[in-house]
Amino acid sequence: MAEAVEVGADGNRLAVTRKWVPEAPIALEFNGLAYAVMMATPADLADFATGFALSEGLAAHAGEVTDLAIAEVELGWIVRATLSGLGAEQLGERVRSRVAESSCGLCGIENLEAVARPLPPVAAHDAIEPQAIFAALAALKTGQPLSLATGAAHAAAWADPAGAILCLREDVGRHNALDKLIGAMALAGKPLCPGFVLSTARCSYEIVEKAVRTGATTLVTVSLPTSLAVERAKAAGLSLWVLARDDSVLLVNP
Repeated sequence: MAEAVEVGADGNRLAVTRKWVPEAPIALEFNGLAYAVMMATPADLADFATGFALSEGLAAHAGEVTDLAIAEVELGWIVRATLSGLGAEQLGERVRSRVAESSCGLCGIENLEAVARPLPPVAAHDAIEPQAIFAALAALKTGQPLSLATGAAHAAAWADPAGAILCLREDVGRHNALDKLIGAMALAGKPLCPGFVLSTARCSYEIVEKAVRTGATTLVTVSLPTSLAVERAKAAGLSLWVLARDDSVLLVNP
């Protein structure tokens, strides 16, 4: 908890106590190689590293991410893991290409080609009923302890076809929350379908790509999508519901 001063439009000042959402640099190391440093909430880090490896294409399943070790250091956190399978063979080249990239993260011919690369087709699946989405949204309101305490955390949840939320993860970053959910589900041996992923984030193309690459068939977000997110979802066959509210939701690709 921290002390702050709330200043009103009338100039009145009121001393208040607030809790800030935790944020720290998290260094991810695979097979002894520094792969990325992410700004994230330092909780559920085993889920985070596993989900990150899966959504980055470094691992095909949770069994290829082993020997997880988490350590708090002076400047943040380090999460170390061992990769096997195809990801281990590609890791060195991926690290070298990341070093060569500029801070925008999507610069250079190779990155532009990677963005346009077709996603794997989504498995055939039944449509989710809107009532299931409304039920999940209602449960989401009280199922986010970090958001309720700080008002500044994203959440990603997995709900069954009836809308019951069976797994939820929070983080200061929207991508991180989804990676944590992906990792938690994979470590529990549970697929992301049937059912749907529910995200409090803006639906950018990265959210769509992470969902598709890790086996989701339906994605629901509380905000609107970007044009590229819609394009990628349609091309892959991902059912995409957006602008989810208590009494309405928009189906992008009916």
